[in-house]
Amino acid sequence: MVYLHLFLTFFEIGLFGFGGGYGMLSLIQTETVFHHHWLTSAEFTNIVAISQMTPGPIGINSATYCGYTAVHNAGYNGIMAVLGSATATFALVLPSFILMILISKMFMKYMDTPLVQSIFSGLRPAVVGLLAAAALLLMTPENFSTPAEHPWQFWISIALFISTFVGTKVLQINPIRMICYAAVAGLVLLY
Repeated sequence: MVYLHLFLTFFEIGLFGFGGGYGMLSLIQTETVFHHHWLTSAEFTNIVAISQMTPGPIGINSATYCGYTAVHNAGYNGIMAVLGSATATFALVLPSFILMILISKMFMKYMDTPLVQSIFSGLRPAVVGLLAAAALLLMTPENFSTPAEHPWQFWISIALFISTFVGTKVLQINPIRMICYAAVAGLVLLY
């Protein structure tokens, strides 16, 4: 039964997840953590971190890890959990595959029409909103702590966040290098 729920959930996310993998993160978190309770917030945060570090699109990587973790947390063994990761990944990719085949010919024919241009103009702000929601959903006490509980961890987390933002946006430092710098700083300062 968990496989059917996984398939339907990730098919829906794949169908409505505009904006790529980062745009899908808030949808994936809402469904897996809050709606179905397959994962905890901490597990989802770890999945996002691993998905960013592994090769491939973050949305597909997240679906793969979420499918595995959901089935594993449901009490199934490793082989069944691998089947869960395959189910979630296939379900996430399937709508895009179908839609791209159907739309590619139509888009080439109608891409310059005012209706199609209006649709894309409406989707752009929605994509920005989904990306902002993904960023805000990751700003949880599990990631940043709170000033009341662990003030040192909270302020170090805020400083690392700001430093990484300035480093990638203003100083144009490679994001991979910034991830490595932040990881080393987090290890040194927080443990």
